[in-house]
Amino acid sequence: MTTINRSWRRAGAFAAVATAGVFGVGLAAGTAQAHTPEWKVTCTDVSVHLTAYSSKDDNTVTVTVDGKDLLPTETFRGSFDKKLELPKHDKELSVRLVVKAGDNDKFSRDLTETAPVCENNTPSPTPSETPSSTPSPSETPSDTPSTATSSAEVPPASTKPSSPSGDLAETGSSSSTPLIGGAAALVIVAGGGIMWAARKRRSAQH
Repeated sequence: MTTINRSWRRAGAFAAVATAGVFGVGLAAGTAQAHTPEWKVTCTDVSVHLTAYSSKDDNTVTVTVDGKDLLPTETFRGSFDKKLELPKHDKELSVRLVVKAGDNDKFSRDLTETAPVCENNTPSPTPSETPSSTPSPSETPSDTPSTATSSAEVPPASTKPSSPSGDLAETGSSSSTPLIGGAAALVIVAGGGIMWAARKRRSAQH
């Protein structure tokens, strides 16, 4: 009888140990599955969903974009749910999520995702500058040539030669010419008269 009781006791002890082990494993698995960090990154925003975290301890969450805070460190208990808008960008962004569990650090997470570029966020190309077709006033050629000529380039034409004394230049005539002509005429007339008188005197003698 004593042997049978001992056997039942041993069987009960093994059953208790086995039950405790199964319960402990289930409890651990349930605790591990309770901390559920979920997040989604698109080209425009970041959605963070943290559920089943400790409701008695302080948990923290931080979101950064290319090293800059998009969500400064924020404390929560139990769960956290927030949607954050990303700044407009023309290149991919590195988004980082850091979650620290207050009950056990093994449930903390440090995750990184890449935010793609949205098609409507791509900046349009800057139009190239086109040169003006209208020349500036300084470049516009003159339609009519200038009639003014520099005196240094074309000297004025002189129609009369200058004389040192200011009188007219010699042309081959002189103021004494009429007198000489008159004297010559008197000499001719006088000579003719003398010849006529001589011929008359000779005729009278014969």
